Amino acid sequence: MSKPKKILNNPADVVTEMLDGLVLASDGHTVRLDGYKALTRTSIPDGKVALLIGGGSGHEPLFHGFVGENLADGSPCGEVFAAPAPDLILATTKAIHRGRGALYVYGNYAGDNMNFDIAAELAADEGITTRTVRVWDDVAAAPPERMTDRRGIAGDFFVIKAAGGAAAELTSLDEVYRVAAKARDNTRSMGVALSGGSIPETGERTFELPEDEIEIGMGAHGEPGISRQKLTSADSIAEQMLSAIVKDLPFRRGDEVALLFNNLGATTVMEMLIVNRHVRKLLAEAGIKVYRTDVGGYLTCQEMAGMSITLLRLDAELKHYLDLPVRSFGYSRA
Repeated sequence: MSKPKKILNNPADVVTEMLDGLVLASDGHTVRLDGYKALTRTSIPDGKVALLIGGGSGHEPLFHGFVGENLADGSPCGEVFAAPAPDLILATTKAIHRGRGALYVYGNYAGDNMNFDIAAELAADEGITTRTVRVWDDVAAAPPERMTDRRGIAGDFFVIKAAGGAAAELTSLDEVYRVAAKARDNTRSMGVALSGGSIPETGERTFELPEDEIEIGMGAHGEPGISRQKLTSADSIAEQMLSAIVKDLPFRRGDEVALLFNNLGATTVMEMLIVNRHVRKLLAEAGIKVYRTDVGGYLTCQEMAGMSITLLRLDAELKHYLDLPVRSFGYSRA
């Protein structure tokens, strides 16, 4: 398989140049932290609980594209597919701290876990209280009894949305943590991949798949899924993915959910809407009501072809925070 073509300058400068372009595209709502590969909101209210999200670059618009109104206050940006360094996380934490502590939200990966934990210790030395919510929504990554071994994929979207709303309205770090953790614990996702993305510095694909095969349960970087099989119909793929998601929580008749279709980079809106049509039919047959739907590219992997499906089980509180208006480069909704 040939290497993907990309429009770049020096491949070593992709993160810096991407952040500069993102700031310009945010129309004055974000600023790059001086001397660092990190973004913060231009204006953060005094006395606000700070929300910091972050991870490796290459998944745009996650994470740095979700800095904005009723979302995150700042985001340290690692190199492509690499965790941000502890000193970068600390610098971002100090820049957004407004006296009420900071909540860290990020995907459950070993490098991120280690670096954010170190940064939390460094922040404590500076007198800043932090709490952490690691997102582990991927049902393909580990069985339910090993929930904390699961990786975070597009479920980050709902956790960040709920945490951002809570951080905008609540004045207690513990309460913001509670809301974010509840959103995390009620979120389940699964992905499917048709072809790999690439690493800009090398141009090499993150994994290879035969032209007529797909991988069910593939992770956001190309981590192995639960099965590799021949490409089949959209309805069949939807049934396999949704069945695994629904039985995992488990979601039950009478539940109300938020539904997310996430494009991993190269899958079209047309394909996701075709899958949505069948997913909605299956959910209706199961007696599960869809409260709201988002369709788009939120957690990508460069030009990886594939998509993920996410369900968040709702209650009145989570509905409220999901419904708050948001504005950011990566996601805006009235």
